[in-house]
Amino acid sequence: MEFTTLSVITLIIGLFVGAIGIYFVVVVTGAGAGKKAEKLLAEAKKEAEKHKRDSILELKEESYKIKSETDKEIKEKKQELLASEERLLTREKSLDKREEMLQNRDNLLEQKDNNLNALQKQIQEKELKMDELLKQEMEKLEGIAKFTKEQAHSMILERVENEMSKEIATLIKEKEAEAKLEVDKKAKNLLVNSMQRYSNDVTTIQTVSTISLPNDEMKGRLIGREGRNIRTIEAVTGVDLIIDDTPEAIVISSFDPFRREIAKITIETLIKDGRIHPTRIEEIYDKVCSDMNAKVTEIGNDTIVELGLTKFDPELVNLIGKLNFRTSYGQNALQHSKEVAHISGLIAAELGENINLAKRAGLLHDIGKSIDYEIEGSHVDIGVDIAKKYKEDKIVIDAIASHHGDTEAKSVIAVIAQIADTLSAARPGARNDSMENYIKRLEQLEEIGNGFDGVEKTYAMQAGRELRVVVKPEEIDDLTSFKIARDIKEKIEETMQYPGTIKITVIRETRAEEVAK
Repeated sequence: MEFTTLSVITLIIGLFVGAIGIYFVVVVTGAGAGKKAEKLLAEAKKEAEKHKRDSILELKEESYKIKSETDKEIKEKKQELLASEERLLTREKSLDKREEMLQNRDNLLEQKDNNLNALQKQIQEKELKMDELLKQEMEKLEGIAKFTKEQAHSMILERVENEMSKEIATLIKEKEAEAKLEVDKKAKNLLVNSMQRYSNDVTTIQTVSTISLPNDEMKGRLIGREGRNIRTIEAVTGVDLIIDDTPEAIVISSFDPFRREIAKITIETLIKDGRIHPTRIEEIYDKVCSDMNAKVTEIGNDTIVELGLTKFDPELVNLIGKLNFRTSYGQNALQHSKEVAHISGLIAAELGENINLAKRAGLLHDIGKSIDYEIEGSHVDIGVDIAKKYKEDKIVIDAIASHHGDTEAKSVIAVIAQIADTLSAARPGARNDSMENYIKRLEQLEEIGNGFDGVEKTYAMQAGRELRVVVKPEEIDDLTSFKIARDIKEKIEETMQYPGTIKITVIRETRAEEVAK
């Protein structure tokens, strides 16, 4: 098509060029060149006719070529349509066969369904007949035995119950005894294994810290002119500074380990710096306080990493670090919480409970002690509020609330945390008590034991962890000795407060003595 258009355009251009040539000849040469112009015009016409014939031939050839290609494409399309039609016919035949098979299957299923319905109807009729026959037989049997079915059933049950009641009671008693022995054995093994697998050094937190001095002249500088420096130190840090005749040493006294640690670092920094005056003391104290907050957070993070726990609020991490500077009966609160967490995790592993959740409950059970000196309330209530504030798991909150028995534990992990807390606090050397309270507790234990009839002597042993009661054999028999042990145990639980557990042992023995002379 493009070739045909080009030929027409060439023809037109040729005619236009010839016309221009003729006009040019007429104009330039004038009338005298008429013959020459006619000759040129004739030649131009011949040339135009030639181009026209060539263009027409080219058009015919192009048309023939296009027609051939079109016929070829039509033929190919017809072949493709025929092939598609054959495939559709084949598929239609296949579908017809499948439809016929399905129809046959439906007919078979319908026939089977009809057969089953008929069979079911026959079975129901037979069952009705059998029920009627059984009813008639039962009526005949009841008439012969002069007993109804319900009366016979009740009589048989009553006879079996009377015969088996004694055997059942004996079996229950035996199984209960076996279960108690098995539970006690497993519980002891569980606790012993957990305690053996976790061991920790026995440490004691004192209420005083000693600072070494480079020389005795430093004591005078710490006291300052008219005691200004020592008064500023005590006022700013909140501790008592004891400067006596001890060579090259001073003592810091405070029941708050956190405050005492800040005061110790402040004084050591002042000694190294050498500039000791009220303004410098306050500057060093402020800097140490800032550094201690960072140290507290670091301690909290180290504790969490050591226990393998995650997802703690940064403020809660800071509170965990503060436990390192709190004590209970001389026991470091953070160390105690870590012990409880480790033991809780070990017990939870033995019982198949969530180990991480048990560790978390053990670590946070005393979290209220981190700020119990700042706000009112017991450390249990404060700990519950803290756990709720930082959206801890309800099982952790339950463990905090119930670890001292203030509320009943609602989960196994809460009971585990309570057991681990008791184990950590009760181990020898874990906690210190004042000598006065210690002696008072021992006297009270012996007084309770001596208050029962038939008791000859009572001895409090193992720092009050065991009470041995010697009874008079002529007044107390073996069975009564067990009752005395239980009565003493209940009396101790009602009237005394004590860490850990107390073992009561009642001893009854008869001695025959003779002297050979």
